[in-house]
Amino acid sequence: MAQQVEVLAPPNMQSSDGWVAILLRFSREKPLGAAGAFLVLAMILVAILSPWLAPADPVRTHVRDALASPSGQYLLGSDELGRDSLSRIIYGARVSILVGFLATLLGTVVGTLLNVFSAYKGGWVDITIQRVMDVLLAFPTLIMALAIMAVLGPSLRNVIIAISIPFIPRAGRVVRSAALAVKEQQYIEAARAVGASQWRIVFLHVLPNCMAPYIIVATAFLGTAILVEASLSFLGLGIPPPTPSWGRSLAESMEFFNSAPWLAIFPGIAISLAVFGVNLLGDALRDVLDPRLKRL
Repeated sequence: MAQQVEVLAPPNMQSSDGWVAILLRFSREKPLGAAGAFLVLAMILVAILSPWLAPADPVRTHVRDALASPSGQYLLGSDELGRDSLSRIIYGARVSILVGFLATLLGTVVGTLLNVFSAYKGGWVDITIQRVMDVLLAFPTLIMALAIMAVLGPSLRNVIIAISIPFIPRAGRVVRSAALAVKEQQYIEAARAVGASQWRIVFLHVLPNCMAPYIIVATAFLGTAILVEASLSFLGLGIPPPTPSWGRSLAESMEFFNSAPWLAIFPGIAISLAVFGVNLLGDALRDVLDPRLKRL
């Protein structure tokens, strides 16, 4: 009697099919979140492919073509120095993506680690760290970033530092509340009973169970980081020229707004779409990952 042999798909293919099914279900149940993810992905691709997508050198000047209106030669017009506005917007996405992701990653990771450790240790360690967090929370994000940039001076590294520091207490407080609940669970007590070290408990048991609020907070702060970077560049404290930046493009357009409104309109649209897409994705992830809401 012949035996039936069941042919199983390779593990990688099964995993791929699982991710495809999850993405399709997410798109069906959270269409706005899928639209936000599409905008974020499009911005990332524009930033990566900017050398091939930009029709011209973003810093090369053509004085004879200064303030040219949108046309076949300059699809989005040119600025007061004759630089192609479309190329500067495309290359400006690189600054927004780099600063936004690095500042968000640095601020949220540091804030999460500090506050998870603070919640687990408790006592005077928790009191000391939380009082420092209270001091940092007393300053609005943009005001603190402006103060830090005024001290450090404009540069890419300083912009990332200036934006990440205000995120530390804001991200940490959300994750700390989750850590306080996790450390009271029975499996934490079991880990202590078998002699697990504090660091092992924090990194292998407490921290992984705080990832859902961390992802939600990090996604929400990404839009804020992009907006703060644009604000710093608008005020002249962001990435130094001639590096293209959406915020600087807005600042440089103010003097010529009546005669060349496209200089402000198109960078403004780019900033709005980037922040809007990140916020849509963050709201959808919150609905999916928040255990108090219906899970995907």
